[in-house]
Amino acid sequence: MSISTPQAGGNRRSSAKPAAGAKPTAGAKPTAGGKPAAGAKPAAGGKTAGKAAGGRTTPPTLAKGTRPGGAGGGNKGGRPPFTPVKVSQGRNWGPIALFTVVGLVAASIIGFGVYEVYKNGLSWQQKADAISGIVDYRKTEPDLLKPAQHAYGKISYPQSPPVGGKHNPNWQRCQGDVYPDQIPNENAVHALEHGAVWITYNPSLPKDQVDKLAAKVKGNDYMLMSQYPGLDKPISLQAWGYQLKVDNANDSRIDEFIKDLRENASQEPGTPCSSGNYTTKTGPDPVNLGQSAAPSTAPSAAAPTPSASS
Repeated sequence: MSISTPQAGGNRRSSAKPAAGAKPTAGAKPTAGGKPAAGAKPAAGGKTAGKAAGGRTTPPTLAKGTRPGGAGGGNKGGRPPFTPVKVSQGRNWGPIALFTVVGLVAASIIGFGVYEVYKNGLSWQQKADAISGIVDYRKTEPDLLKPAQHAYGKISYPQSPPVGGKHNPNWQRCQGDVYPDQIPNENAVHALEHGAVWITYNPSLPKDQVDKLAAKVKGNDYMLMSQYPGLDKPISLQAWGYQLKVDNANDSRIDEFIKDLRENASQEPGTPCSSGNYTTKTGPDPVNLGQSAAPSTAPSAAAPTPSASS
């Protein structure tokens, strides 16, 4: 660009115009009227150099589609860009808890089914031995139960109540009988030999407890029940060779004992409790029916006892 030399005495500006499309020289002032020269572009940042007349800054001219603060379009309406904010939501514990409960229930059902299958595969002896607190005299004192001989008169037993051994030829009827008093050990043991479960209780047991026990006996063959004075526990259950003592008629082991041992523990399978030479008499003394057929070693074999009854 050529600039003419100012003439003498002149404060006149050069009449030369910038070439078309040329930018104003750094430090150049705007032309008269405060408007940029023809073809001049605004300075960096979109503002014209200098101030227009009146001291106002000429507003920048934006290209079509340009948004403030950045190139290009896409933010219609001239709004500034924003970053989406993610809202952290808590876990929905309802479905989690539901699925957890369902899973536990399903596992319990499956576990119970597996246990039942396993239990059903056990012998009745194994089931009986699995009852907590039961005493299996077949294992601890096998010789005690071997002689299943008949004998009249009083017999001494090492267990109280007895669970087997010698016994009277006549059995106590065990057709769901609930006796209101004590019954003879010797006749009761014969009922055990037939496969009966004999429930005994201390006379001090409350009536409601006695009634609960009686409900388990009444109407059920191979079952009998009676008081047992001097019993060291509130309740004692006997089958041939087995015994279980408990404190309460609500104990679930009572039902387990009955289920596993009634008839199963019989030494004479199929022998009934409801027919034959049985007795229903109560009291501590044995009932000797048909004593004339007793062995010669039996006490008082010559005459029948006054308490004998059919």
